[in-house]
Amino acid sequence: MSVGENIRRTRQEQGMTQAYVAEQAGITQAMLCQIERGTKNPSLQVGKEIADILGCKMEELLEGGQGSRPPKRTA
Repeated sequence: MSVGENIRRTRQEQGMTQAYVAEQAGITQAMLCQIERGTKNPSLQVGKEIADILGCKMEELLEGGQGSRPPKRTA
């Protein structure tokens, strides 16, 4: 899986919207959509922000690992 696919899968598992994650990460929803589709790659800073918001490690998004995650957050 690509980074974008892993972000989308994890975001959906957490029950978060693109709009919520994008706002919290300080990027536009359009940018997050492009990241999830694989047409853009996040910077390291944005990748770290997204991982923190999703409650996982950046490595999990890069590798698609299924590490332990905290309980689901409500958006």
